[in-house]
Amino acid sequence: MGRRILVQRRGRGVSKTFLAPSFNYVADVKYPPIQRGSLKGKVIDIVDDPGRTAPLALVKFDGSSEKWYFIASEGVKTNDTIKVGEGASIKIGNVLFLKDIPEGTPVFNIEVVPGDGGKLVRASGGYAIVLSKDADKVTIQLPSRKIKSLNPNCRATIGIVAGGERPKKPFVKAGNKWHAMKARGKKYPKTRAKAKNACDHKFGGKSFGVPKTVSRHAPPGRKVGSIAARRTGRRKR
Repeated sequence: MGRRILVQRRGRGVSKTFLAPSFNYVADVKYPPIQRGSLKGKVIDIVDDPGRTAPLALVKFDGSSEKWYFIASEGVKTNDTIKVGEGASIKIGNVLFLKDIPEGTPVFNIEVVPGDGGKLVRASGGYAIVLSKDADKVTIQLPSRKIKSLNPNCRATIGIVAGGERPKKPFVKAGNKWHAMKARGKKYPKTRAKAKNACDHKFGGKSFGVPKTVSRHAPPGRKVGSIAARRTGRRKR
């Protein structure tokens, strides 16, 4: 009887080896519900979140006892004022609707559907650019250079995600890298595909010249490499 290969076990997502532990996440980061006008709050603390690459800003809004965690913008510090919603100025850390943000402005933590709390561009040092605005859509350029059109009522934070210098700090030891990957539920160290057995990977065994592309309809055990790739190779600019 066969066994599930590594690719299948990772895809199932039920093993502790491939799950990011929930206790490493300080809180669920999202925007307050959409409402008329704007909310004004103060940053009372900058919090390190082991499960994320970016620090969090703990914000307490005026006239409310609730506290919300936001992904911190580069340059935001404690006691800074943050506004959310209509009428907020184009200031680092403020949260506005895409329809109210000028073209060329860097933004992050962008909503895909109005009111979902923010889904796109949340990693440290990341930002998207607002390219153009129409009556029914706003076009942005993601860090991957992909162009995406969104609803004008989606919200985003002005600025760049804090912690952009993180990749420049060396891990020095393999143990430090192991703990960093473990906190995010990622397998480390990784074995080269070609060094594995044939039963563990498509590229394993003594296979040479195996195509990297694979059909979208391939079974889980064979779906490794470039899945349903439109093109391969380096892109010429």
